[in-house]
Amino acid sequence: MANHKSSNQIWSARSIHQFIEKQAFLNPDAPAIVYGGTILSYKELNEKSNQLANFLIEKGVKPETLVGILVERSIEMVIAVIGVLKAGGAYVPIDSDYPKKRIHYMLSESGIKILITHYSLLAKIPDLDIDKICLDTDYKKINVFSKNNPTVPINPTNLAYVLYTSGSTGNPKGVMVCHSNLIHAYYGWEEVYKLSNTDCHLQMANFAFDVFSGDFIRALCSGGKLVLSPRDILLIPEKLYKLMRDEKINCAEFVPTVLRRLIEYIELNGDSLKFMRLLICGSDNWSMHEYRKLQKLCGKETRVINSYGLTEATIDTTYFESELSSKEYFSLDHAVPIGKPFPKTEILLLDKTLNVVPVGEIGEIHIGGASLARGYFNQPELTAKKFILSPFTKKQGTKLYKTGDLGRSLPDGNIEFLGRIDFQVKLRGMRIELSDIENVLNCYHTVRESLVMLSEDESQHKRLIAYIVLENDVEPDVRKLRNFLQDRLPHYMIPSVFIRLDSLPMMPNGKLDRHALESKTVLMVNENHVAPRNSIESELASTWEKLLHINNPGIFDHFLDLGGDSFLLAQLICEVENTFFVKVPTCETLTTLTIANLARFINDAINTKRKDLVTSYTIQSKELA
Repeated sequence: MANHKSSNQIWSARSIHQFIEKQAFLNPDAPAIVYGGTILSYKELNEKSNQLANFLIEKGVKPETLVGILVERSIEMVIAVIGVLKAGGAYVPIDSDYPKKRIHYMLSESGIKILITHYSLLAKIPDLDIDKICLDTDYKKINVFSKNNPTVPINPTNLAYVLYTSGSTGNPKGVMVCHSNLIHAYYGWEEVYKLSNTDCHLQMANFAFDVFSGDFIRALCSGGKLVLSPRDILLIPEKLYKLMRDEKINCAEFVPTVLRRLIEYIELNGDSLKFMRLLICGSDNWSMHEYRKLQKLCGKETRVINSYGLTEATIDTTYFESELSSKEYFSLDHAVPIGKPFPKTEILLLDKTLNVVPVGEIGEIHIGGASLARGYFNQPELTAKKFILSPFTKKQGTKLYKTGDLGRSLPDGNIEFLGRIDFQVKLRGMRIELSDIENVLNCYHTVRESLVMLSEDESQHKRLIAYIVLENDVEPDVRKLRNFLQDRLPHYMIPSVFIRLDSLPMMPNGKLDRHALESKTVLMVNENHVAPRNSIESELASTWEKLLHINNPGIFDHFLDLGGDSFLLAQLICEVENTFFVKVPTCETLTTLTIANLARFINDAINTKRKDLVTSYTIQSKELA
């Protein structure tokens, strides 16, 4: 293999992808990536990434060049990331499900001139002066380039990626992460998680979020196998568990929502997670009761870890781990602590005057150390506001990141997370600025003002609720309002419920009374209500009432409009299959799902008496009544 004459120099980790090159040199035939039955070895992954990298270099990519990646979930997705890094560039991940206007903003704001994509996604790309590389149709152009490792001089301080997160202005903001940040993160995981004990990693996170980077770095830099999970499998615990068993997964990072459903399925079927060696849960709160329940489903050798981190501090900052036999001094319904910092990471709890608060008192979490990102792309004022000079060191330029998260130190040294200073929330692991949604809502021509809140029901299902005040004498049109938002915001930021108010409640001091809003339960629904017409529709209506916590849904009301989302859809499918004994395919477009539509599918499946073949049936908009 070429370019390994000076291996010590190459493996001194000046860039994160050099760890992968090392694995390709040492274990070329070992499996690197698995997706949909296709397996790519480390040698194949490295060579394909090299060809793409050399192709990009000819197109002018070099250190600090931003390259957009907008692709479907696939092995090519990982090749694109590594190829950009090898060329010296920094990748900007863009979710293919983002609305076109949001994609336009990200491409324009970042100044991207090269975009890696798939031919089928070209229609989603705005008409900008961008060189589009289609991995599926341009492969002949790419495959003529050298399979050898490029020799681009990359500095550890060079950018590795720019990741856009929800912003309070109505537009996302780009966080600039360098190679040195990722190298630091990898060494921290290697030391704390003992990655040599794991060899098969499950990748579930969305490509456009930093947890994806954590998944592929932990797996591929340590020589493990990375198994990409299809999106719809996350919604069906039965399929997710089967994938984990079939691929012999022993390391995975979950968000609590997915993990809860998996635990329920395993308990119901008498199975276990004893085959897991490292099970991480992060990105949102969960209780010690759930933590202990999960531990009992695992083996003695399984490590169960709660992680905490932010994009601005490179994925993971702290971790919590507890022995099953240990006795905590807080109750089981208490949230799992976020733990202690990773190596070479500093956590400080400070008051408003930047003084350290005593143990047990509440302060804002500040992060320091090698994990801190460079700052926000093209936003120097916001960078200066959030990445502040540390008052605790004489070393010039040392920064602390103001997280906006509240916490307190526990007597045992662990840190407890206590919420936000502002109105930022986490929904299924994704960070959302509620003001981002409100700013877009307020741009709608009939909305005078709005307020968005995150609500959680007794089953711990979370959803966004939008309270809106409309112009005088304007009738609400939920469908048009939802379509307006879908053109501008990612799907996970679309409120599930819209509640019309005459005015937003205010406290005597002039501030919004958010507690008063929690009692409002008037849902804006379709005025052309049609009641169930037969037993199947009536049974489905009862199921919708239970899942969505609503009364008397109409058979032509859409699942999403009534507060449904992809996770509630998974529960709906399970209920339908257990009630009617038919196999229901996952509906990818929630807005096409109505009681009438689903009832017709069930009736057709029963009448054909070919239940083994009904999985080929797909619910599409053309089948709407």
